[in-house]
Amino acid sequence: MPPIARSTSPWSRPSVWLLVAANLVPVYGVLVLGWAVFPLVLLFWIENVIVGAFNILRMLCARPAKGEAAATKLFLIPFFTVHYGMFTFVHGVFVFVLFAGDGPGGFGGPSDLTVGAWDAVTGSHLGWPLLALVGSHLFSFISNYLLGGEFRRTSLQQLMLRPYGRIVVLHVAILIGGIFVHALGSPIWALFLLIGLKLAFDVRAHMRTHAKEGGAPEAGEA
Repeated sequence: MPPIARSTSPWSRPSVWLLVAANLVPVYGVLVLGWAVFPLVLLFWIENVIVGAFNILRMLCARPAKGEAAATKLFLIPFFTVHYGMFTFVHGVFVFVLFAGDGPGGFGGPSDLTVGAWDAVTGSHLGWPLLALVGSHLFSFISNYLLGGEFRRTSLQQLMLRPYGRIVVLHVAILIGGIFVHALGSPIWALFLLIGLKLAFDVRAHMRTHAKEGGAPEAGEA
């Protein structure tokens, strides 16, 4: 009997479907909780913090390749933490200034932004959507990175740069789209378009990332 062929389709990954489910949770917030633009954009921004935390965990678990001494982690991980933290802080201030009406002078540092974000999370009932996003990233970390062996094939330099492509491309689009939706008065159809934009980008980025790190060719590659 010939061996059963294993599907190489990116859609065969459970992590992709869990990512889709986690990104659709905000639909409930829009339909039932009456979310406008700010809770959505805030949720997407907080996910950047989650992404950064898991990236630090990936760097800690990475097995250095030849020429990459384990001591490299002692420099790259703190450097990434500080640099990514500053980048995320500035991005968060923009989110509050543009969509919550808070002036930039209201944020003296990360602690002020943290308090403001926590108040907004509790006030807009963002707890369950955030747990869904954490669960999605945790599942991908375990199934793809650890059990899938990506930690053996990914360099520390690749990991250090990886989150920035997601932030720069996705969140420029999210901020521009959010401003447009806010100007329209946050109609439901426009909020759904914003959720759809985020979902489409996340799924595509997820497939591309794990096609590279998993050693499989991406769609369109030889």
